[in-house]
Amino acid sequence: MSFLQMIRRLCVPISRCADFIRPVALALFTSAAVVFAWTTISSISAAPLGKEQDRVRIVAQIRSILSAQQEAWNRGDIDGFMNGYARSRSTIFVSEDAVRRGWETVRARYKKKYSDRAKMGLLTFSDLEITPVNSNAAVVLGRWKLKRAQDRPHGRFTLIFRKSADGWRIVHDHTSAAAPDR
Repeated sequence: MSFLQMIRRLCVPISRCADFIRPVALALFTSAAVVFAWTTISSISAAPLGKEQDRVRIVAQIRSILSAQQEAWNRGDIDGFMNGYARSRSTIFVSEDAVRRGWETVRARYKKKYSDRAKMGLLTFSDLEITPVNSNAAVVLGRWKLKRAQDRPHGRFTLIFRKSADGWRIVHDHTSAAAPDR
């Protein structure tokens, strides 16, 4: 019997129940609805990672990539920084109300916007929350900050990492800048 059929069968009889039985029938109906919702949510959630050590390993690998990106940026190496991204036409970068698609497009944007060391400044990632979704995907939430001679731009980012033959790589990057500090 489907859940909808169960609801139809329960709804009509509950309305016809004697006043002293209605609370019991409603409690049973509510319990059934909660169990159904929990079962549905559980079945559509991400595949379990299996072991805590798998989660720890994934987090460490992604943290290492982000660290390598930060180090590459701070030595003025945009190509090294871009090694953290999937070299794919489906790689997505969202910022400044624009969606850019493709590794080459993202690379060109970084090279144009940060054409010299003064514009690049020193990059710091912080407040990283790395959440493995399954053994091949993870979501990262964090903060970025640039320290430059004239300003200190900063903001937040959300990254989606996927594991490929090349290892863990960013396939989707949504970065926002905070209003300048005054």
